[in-house]
Amino acid sequence: MIAITVQRSRTTIDLLLWRQHGMAGSGLLEQTLGANPGLAGLGAELPLGTVVLLPDAPRPASAQQTKVVDLFGES
Repeated sequence: MIAITVQRSRTTIDLLLWRQHGMAGSGLLEQTLGANPGLAGLGAELPLGTVVLLPDAPRPASAQQTKVVDLFGES
């Protein structure tokens, strides 16, 4: 977890996640709200000085090997 202090007005949780991880999806919002009880009650724009615990970045999906079928019999 990473602790971030809100230092700019009009800062949202999604914006913090985007700045930290380059994404805001993947369940990061739910994890952030779970790690910060009462954060949702502060409203969409977080007050200055609010400390927010952000979850660690999700691990990239592992590459799956796919068998390639060549219609022309070449390898």
